[in-house]
Amino acid sequence: MLANEKITFRNRLGFIGLGYLGSRMARRLVAAGFPMTVYDRDRAKAAELSALGAKVARDPEELAGEVDVILSSLPDDPVVEAVYLGTGNVLRSARPGTRIIELSTISPEASRELHRAARQRELAALDVAISGSTLSAEAGTLTLFGGGDPEIFESAAAIFAAIAKQWFYMGPGGSGVSMKLVVNTLLGVGMQAVAEALALGLTLALPRELLFDTLAKTAVVAPAHVGKLATAKKGDYTPQFPVRLMHKDFELVLAAASHAELSMPATEAAAAINAEEAASESEKDFSVVIHLMEKRARHSEILPL
Repeated sequence: MLANEKITFRNRLGFIGLGYLGSRMARRLVAAGFPMTVYDRDRAKAAELSALGAKVARDPEELAGEVDVILSSLPDDPVVEAVYLGTGNVLRSARPGTRIIELSTISPEASRELHRAARQRELAALDVAISGSTLSAEAGTLTLFGGGDPEIFESAAAIFAAIAKQWFYMGPGGSGVSMKLVVNTLLGVGMQAVAEALALGLTLALPRELLFDTLAKTAVVAPAHVGKLATAKKGDYTPQFPVRLMHKDFELVLAAASHAELSMPATEAAAAINAEEAASESEKDFSVVIHLMEKRARHSEILPL
């Protein structure tokens, strides 16, 4: 592709990583009309996209050599580094002018390293961090935060429009994932605050269903947490954003804070509770901290009203 050329439906996309969010975004892009090549270590996940018309690559290297735009949604820094800089061979296989839209939540340092390595090979990279659940991904209502060249970011509007309701340019490489860490600090700490408030209500002998329903209607509960109250009331912790990924994000937030010598006591406390659930190795939603705090409330003395 030519520098700053707008991405259109004529451009072939490649998508690496078909997990909770990646699979849903890839489906929407295929449905929007983009020709697509996909890759995932789990061949069954790739086969689901093949049934919708996507080509399945043998490996990331093959994918990178035949597409105009590479998107990836991967678990963490080591996997991103392996795919692009290591055994995945993506940067060495991509043609000059290929655009990279890296959607994973990784550290700002790893993101900036990917930007530097891409420039050395005449490739244009964006870090475009995602805010939203699996339901948002299915509906195409995600929020995106972008870092990199502003003109390259603007050129990807057709892709963003297929998967998101809004997207924001945040600054140079690494700025998108930096904003994601800011947002997920509020998401994780806020979820713990909701869980503790519910636990307090239960120890004060408030009726459980009334407590959940009323709290959801107050102005102090963020929209991202309202839906969690409805599912947690039913004991449904089906993962929309798995607790293990929230745990990873807490670690990224606290690592960034430590590097900056910034004290974040509320975040540290929330991360510790989240880590208890993450250690159970159960694939549950991060809102499962509500269940943990409910258990603690049941072991507390009921206070008189």
